[in-house]
Amino acid sequence: MSSLGIIVASTRPGRIGPCIAEWIESEAKAHTGFSEVALIDLAEVNLPFMNEPNHPRLSRYVHHHTREWSARIAGTDAFIFVMPEYNYGYNAELKNAIDYLHHEWQYKPVGLVSYGGVSAGTRAAQMIKQVVTTLKMTPLPEAVALPFVQQFIDEKAGLVPNEIMAGSAKAMLDELTRVNDALSPLRTE
Repeated sequence: MSSLGIIVASTRPGRIGPCIAEWIESEAKAHTGFSEVALIDLAEVNLPFMNEPNHPRLSRYVHHHTREWSARIAGTDAFIFVMPEYNYGYNAELKNAIDYLHHEWQYKPVGLVSYGGVSAGTRAAQMIKQVVTTLKMTPLPEAVALPFVQQFIDEKAGLVPNEIMAGSAKAMLDELTRVNDALSPLRTE
C-alpha cells in the first residue's frame, strides 16, 4: 500500500480550503486505496518564498525548512492538490511549494480538487498541469471541480458534498490508485 498527501494550497485568512481537504481526506480514507492519508496544509508548512541558493534539481538544500519539506514530499507516493482559482490561475503559495523541490515530485500521480466561482477552479487546474508534468508528475483527467463553492459550505464551515462531487471523488481516487501502482516501479529505480 501507498501514502497519499492532500495539499491544502490556500493560506489566506478566511479560506475554505481546509474544509474541502477534510472532506476529500474522509473520501480517501473510506476508499482504502492508500494505507496512509495525510493532510499537508501549506499555511502550517509556512515555506518562505524560495530562498535556496542552489537549483532544486541538485538537492543541496541549505535551509532546515527545505530539508523537512523534501523529506515530507519524498516520503509520499501520490498527491491531491486542493486548490482555489485566483485570477484564472492557481495561487503563488502552491507554485512556491512545488518549486522548492525537483526529484521528490517525480513519477508521482496528482489528483486535482479545484474550487471557485463559475469555472469551479478548472482554469487553475489546467494551468498547473503544465508545471507538474515538467516535474514528471502525472496529473489525472479525473478531478473534482466545485463551482460556486460557497453553496456547499454549511453554517459550521463544513463542506456538504452533492452526488456529483462524491462520484467525481471516487473516480479520481480509483484512478489515483491505479496510476500510483503503475508509476511505483519508476520511483524505485
